[in-house]
Amino acid sequence: MARIEDLAEKYGRHIATPWQRTVAGAQRVVMVVYDKELERTLRARKLAFETATRQAGHEWHEIDLAPAFADWMAADDYRDEYFASPDDLHLKLEAEFPNYVAERLRSRLCHPDVTDTSVVAVFGVGALFGFARISQILKAVEADIRGRLVVFFPGQYERNNYRLLDARDGWNYLAVPITLHGEGGWA
Repeated sequence: MARIEDLAEKYGRHIATPWQRTVAGAQRVVMVVYDKELERTLRARKLAFETATRQAGHEWHEIDLAPAFADWMAADDYRDEYFASPDDLHLKLEAEFPNYVAERLRSRLCHPDVTDTSVVAVFGVGALFGFARISQILKAVEADIRGRLVVFFPGQYERNNYRLLDARDGWNYLAVPITLHGEGGWA
């Protein structure tokens, strides 16, 4: 149980360091990487991350992407047809869903309450697995990050490579990793 508290402590040390204002959007992303088995524990203890953020003098805003697919499908006029024939959904999913998620995240990032001293925390990225690539979504919103975008990432970080839910194909990203396991981040 103390693993999440240790991760929150490392996050707190990082978020309290002075922020460079001239870094690119990709460098304003912080990936808090944890074992996928700790997802529920992390959600139950997310107040520790919010508290660390506020103690560092930053505002805390959050968004949960877990219901994104259900919301997207519920809004589609042809959802019943897709449920009857799921193979037909593949093209629509690939073409439209990542943009839907990026817009949802962008709306939070561009909210008037979010400033260049704000943290926008993203939960629920594991629910996107198999539907959209988080790398594609982050790339789409990089220009909209004012302060810091903190992505709570259930998976692994090894040799500068992120793997969501320990899947085989990962991606290399410029974000700052915060992990419990020495490599990258504030070990």
